[in-house]
Amino acid sequence: MDLIALRGVTKTYRTGKMEFTALRGIDISISKGELTAIVGPSGCGKSTMLNMITGIDRPTKGSVMVGGRRVDAMTEDQLARWRGANIGIVFQFFQLFPTLTALENAMLPMDLLGKGRSRERRENAERNLGLVGLSDKLDNLPSELSGGEQQRVAIARALANDPDIIIGDEPTGNLDSRTEESMFTLLKELNDKGKTIIYVTHSKDLAKKARRRIAMLDGRIVDGRVG
Repeated sequence: MDLIALRGVTKTYRTGKMEFTALRGIDISISKGELTAIVGPSGCGKSTMLNMITGIDRPTKGSVMVGGRRVDAMTEDQLARWRGANIGIVFQFFQLFPTLTALENAMLPMDLLGKGRSRERRENAERNLGLVGLSDKLDNLPSELSGGEQQRVAIARALANDPDIIIGDEPTGNLDSRTEESMFTLLKELNDKGKTIIYVTHSKDLAKKARRRIAMLDGRIVDGRVG
């Protein structure tokens, strides 16, 4: 059974009299446990497709099924709880809360779901920050961290609720080559444990490491091969 299925997904944005179609009849299936890279030139619809899968945006036409649930038919409240419990997202530009420490940012998804006791949330966040090499930065604010360190906090935050699916929009785009390698190794280890990993990347080297590559052009999928 497909874990993720997009059927006939079209997304058109309208601003006044102007229209821009970002996705044009997307049909794609992703199975549980896949490690998938989405590639293509800027503006081809990669991030928009991720937004469909996560429910951040809704299709103009078509349907989005994730884990047997019709994501595009959920209410905003249903989406927020479903997303928090099932999907970890690493955004391209971090989206950390500037007034929260690294530890507090990494705890936030658990706080929003009311998951476990406060001490358990803290211990889990500390463990995840340790996984990304930031055990010594727990009390630092985002403004006190480099871009690469902020991205690592974002990855730790994505792991907070132990989601089955991890989505990354250029998850290593702000990291140096050595840190990128260690972060991909972490994602690969999570994939080996059964998590489904989907990430957008402009890095040819990073794309080659995925078991499957989905290539996009002008809002369409032009290749979805495995291997």
